[in-house]
Amino acid sequence: MTIMRKMIAEFIGTFTLVFLGCGAAVMAGVHDILGMMGISFAFGLALIGMAYGIGPISGCHINPAVSFGAVVAGRMSVFEMIRYWIAQVGGACVAALLLLIMVKGRASGYDVGANGLGQNGWGAGYLGEYTMISALLFEVIATFLFVIVILGATSPGTPASMAGLAIGLTLVVIHLVGIQITGVSVNPARSIGPAIFSGNVTAIAQLWLFIVAPMIGAGLAGIAFRAGILADRPVGEEVAA
Repeated sequence: MTIMRKMIAEFIGTFTLVFLGCGAAVMAGVHDILGMMGISFAFGLALIGMAYGIGPISGCHINPAVSFGAVVAGRMSVFEMIRYWIAQVGGACVAALLLLIMVKGRASGYDVGANGLGQNGWGAGYLGEYTMISALLFEVIATFLFVIVILGATSPGTPASMAGLAIGLTLVVIHLVGIQITGVSVNPARSIGPAIFSGNVTAIAQLWLFIVAPMIGAGLAGIAFRAGILADRPVGEEVAA
């Protein structure tokens, strides 16, 4: 029952992040009332809410890269990570599907091909039209910094009550910097759901980057904590008597 509760929490948390964050991106495209600032805060505030809502249950990873970083840091087992991944990708896909159904109900119609579902991308025709190298670098670096904040804010001895706020505000800043570059992923599940249900061939073809790059960044962050380079002691090191 414990792992089932965690999976349900991760499903709901990832659903919330994608439905509200990507929903804000869709609404910005349709009504042009939110802008980049509004989208950035939608993602960050959704994460803050879930951090306090489901954090005590599952740790509120709601991101396969975060779970991978936790495994590398020695804070989670591989088997538990796989279960988290299933719940996270499932929540993201259901959120994208329901978002698609919702926007299709717009009286004047909604062109998913033209406006999308908040999917990530790069290159000609996508937001700032940055290159693949720029997209790759941004996603690796941004995920590395994001997971550093997450692992640090949830380390023993840190004020637990402030962790959700610190993590959510970091996601806001990451979006402010990166929306024009990739639309900001730092989360493979957040990229998978909208790409699949957007029906956009380019988004699906580019999906690999938004899986690989966040995993690299999260893995590097996990190594930094596992090796004791940052706050944590190296895995297996005992406290001196």
